Amino acid sequence: MALSECNGDLLRALDHIGNASNLTSFAMEEVTSYFCELDNRVNYVTTGTDTTFLLFSAYLVFVMQAGFCMYCAGSVKDSAQNTLNIIVMNVVDAAVSAIAYYLFGFALAYGEPSNGFIGKGNFAHHDFYATGQDGYAVNPFANHGIWIYEWASAAVVAGIASGSIAGRSQVTAYVACSAFLTGFVYPVISHWAWATYGWLNPYRTPQPFLKVGMADFGGSGAIHMTGGIAGFWGAWIEGPRRGRGEPRDVPQPMNGHSTAFVVLGTLLLWLGWYGFNPGSDFDIVPATDFPINVIVERAAVTTTLAGAAGGLTMLFVRRLNTREWEVEDMCSGVIGGLVAVSAGCGVIESWAAVLLGFLGAWVLIGMKMVAMAIRLDDPVESSQRHFGCGLLGLLFVAFFAKKEYAVHLYGDNFYGIVYGGSGRVLAAQAIGALCTVAWTSVTMAPFFFVLHQLGLLRMSAEEFMGRRLPRPLIFDN
Repeated sequence: MALSECNGDLLRALDHIGNASNLTSFAMEEVTSYFCELDNRVNYVTTGTDTTFLLFSAYLVFVMQAGFCMYCAGSVKDSAQNTLNIIVMNVVDAAVSAIAYYLFGFALAYGEPSNGFIGKGNFAHHDFYATGQDGYAVNPFANHGIWIYEWASAAVVAGIASGSIAGRSQVTAYVACSAFLTGFVYPVISHWAWATYGWLNPYRTPQPFLKVGMADFGGSGAIHMTGGIAGFWGAWIEGPRRGRGEPRDVPQPMNGHSTAFVVLGTLLLWLGWYGFNPGSDFDIVPATDFPINVIVERAAVTTTLAGAAGGLTMLFVRRLNTREWEVEDMCSGVIGGLVAVSAGCGVIESWAAVLLGFLGAWVLIGMKMVAMAIRLDDPVESSQRHFGCGLLGLLFVAFFAKKEYAVHLYGDNFYGIVYGGSGRVLAAQAIGALCTVAWTSVTMAPFFFVLHQLGLLRMSAEEFMGRRLPRPLIFDN
């Protein structure tokens, strides 16, 4: 509240009191000044607390880059040949995505002016803090804290896609893929889902799509499906790694070289998800009568339970099939559960999160079988996991979003079919998923095809063999 407005309100209230109790004008002004100063300080504390929460969440999301790095490095074959490539890939993803998102990505995702399809302003932070005649920000998303969080999320999309082409790709391919994905492809989808006028945004005014919109709280669709589909096209067009078998052969398994790296990467990713899902709310201090921190807390709990259920399901399924305890499969199940719960983490019950993690593990098993059948070589199973479990998460919301939870996020019309909700919710979720697949495919498939035709995608045999040379030889006299 502005100081002048606060003074006016309090003076009118105290004037009545003053007439009744003969308070002096000086006393009323002193009391008014005190309470207005207190109100301003409360606003500062509230804003500071929300900003701290948002930035801390963004930092946790960025930690996921270290998780991807360790997970991918442990999953590919032969440390001497591939670890350096993986490390370079993840650093490239982070750096290139930052510049691409600064120049183009944020503007296409949240820039103003905009329409239902794409943003059209604020390129390179131009007019970032512009205000209208009423003194309010023209673009409520034009905030440096929000930019950091959204860039970290965009970098996750690039990390997902890059993991699918690890172990045989040129650095040039990683640079181009990260720039195109975070500077153009993903921003359009995030605009649909979360921008003020995005056509799938459940908060869109005057009315959301099918009167309900698409609920994707933490990005099962916008982030994970996008990264998974992009990775699929990259892996499919590039072809299998050397030593994986000829295209017509039955694919030969290539086990990773370091279980320790895989476990460390999984735990770092799990940690990052606590910024990814609870942090998607952006605020933690209530602005209304409803305590928004309850949504943040619920998102953290459901994230934990879904990841745990997915990991345990994969562990015991593997044990029943092979008589062995395979921690790598458990790690894959953990990530699958985390991917699946991202869309509905704020609106499903705890028991539903456990069920979702269980189902996510089985979807992942099915997607792995499909990948083997079509001879898709994805070293870290990134496309299978993020697409399959992301799709499951989007559709799961349509069935299990609890009315009492969803009303505070998406309004009175949005709740799951299990709780008596409308089929419009399922239709909106399914159409949103279909459009995500379509947009990512029509942009990324031609992109990877052009790179492949230009010889910029796959590493040559000479480059591949050259990486076997021990680096210390460079310094021999």
